[in-house]
Amino acid sequence: MTAAILPRIVLGSVNKMKILVIGGGGREHALVWKLLQSAPVTKIWCAPGNGGISNVAECVPLDLGNVAEAADLAAKLGADLTICGPELPLVRGVADEFASRRMALLGPTKAAAQLEGSKVFAKKFMERNGIPTASTYGIYHSPIDAYTSLCSVDWPLVVKADGLCAGKGVLVTSSPDRASEFIDRLMEKKEFGDAGKQILLEEGLSGPELSYIILSDGKNFVSLAASRDHKRALDNDEGPNTGGMGAFSTSDLLSPELEKKILDTIVQPTLAGLQKEGLNYRGFLYFGLMLTKDGPKVLEYNCRLGDPETQAVLLRADFDLAAACAEAARGELSPMQAKSSAAASVCVVVASEGYPEDPKIGKGITGLDAAATVPGAIVFHAGTRREGEKYYTTGGRVLSVGARGDDLAAACKIAYEAASKIRIDGAHYRKDIGRARVAGRAAGEPANG
Repeated sequence: MTAAILPRIVLGSVNKMKILVIGGGGREHALVWKLLQSAPVTKIWCAPGNGGISNVAECVPLDLGNVAEAADLAAKLGADLTICGPELPLVRGVADEFASRRMALLGPTKAAAQLEGSKVFAKKFMERNGIPTASTYGIYHSPIDAYTSLCSVDWPLVVKADGLCAGKGVLVTSSPDRASEFIDRLMEKKEFGDAGKQILLEEGLSGPELSYIILSDGKNFVSLAASRDHKRALDNDEGPNTGGMGAFSTSDLLSPELEKKILDTIVQPTLAGLQKEGLNYRGFLYFGLMLTKDGPKVLEYNCRLGDPETQAVLLRADFDLAAACAEAARGELSPMQAKSSAAASVCVVVASEGYPEDPKIGKGITGLDAAATVPGAIVFHAGTRREGEKYYTTGGRVLSVGARGDDLAAACKIAYEAASKIRIDGAHYRKDIGRARVAGRAAGEPANG
């Protein structure tokens, strides 16, 4: 295939930059926070934003599923660069819409965003390009065929919905009953709509997980700090899968030798495969990895920054993010190094009562000022709205309490002290984010354990 040619975008003056950030979660709050540290940035809008973002940037309404509306908004505002945070606009083609109008947006094309938008596409892409991943038992369009196949698989098993499910479309289980129940929810009850029209069954991998994110202009790339997410709702990795309940990042999470292997066997072959197949990729690319005894393998791709990994990673970022994003958007990413602080960071998600199955919203939030007084802590808003000086919950994941410290133990202590000062009726958060890593390092665990 011939590579798709995007028009060369000329940004505004390098001395001044106005940026529109699309999205309204904790990831976007962290992005806005970091972008504001860049001297050339004179204005930031966030659409639709949230209660906390409204304190530092101008929030404007936007239907995230309407890509034409997003382009109209950027044109009306006169944004020099638009950065898309969530996956939905990317999967629906917001990058293509901006390119057709010769407007600058950081994010992959609709075709390239299939890496996240379709688990089936991503699996076939990895198989075509020799990228290490879990073996697949099959791709199923019929629930009967999927149920029948459960008699001939090894356990644990991974069941994946093909489409977007807000982080809730994957089940890892050793129980045939739970697998059958999940298939029923996806394919017969259609709890996630068309996302469950087809599903994958694949082998369950074992080992520590790792989140590895790059920023690419389609050819060149820079790597951000590695991090580790915590997907389960409850302590000790129990409870249902969520969009993410917390993450941490440390300088010793990834050895130089292991990082080289990830680059050589996964990152570079992925970028080469995208180019070979004519898929233009300008933006952040997230690799969800399992560090197995046979080496690193890809669990999933995301066509954007992770959430809550972004909050942890950007707390350690020590480079001009706005400049890097502008270069990548115009296809001219320089061979800069995305340096990260030697400090450790952590992010703890405060979630609404009932999350992830049935989050209760509209609850008042107090204690934010007290949390902000904890040295080293920062509170990123996700599902919040502001009315005057008061804040209320609007979604499942409400806040991300972040902290940076000399080591992970110090960062965790700061984050949990700040989180303890926040009050939301019925809210919950995990008490063990990063704690296993702290305990393991204290016991002399190898650097990549």
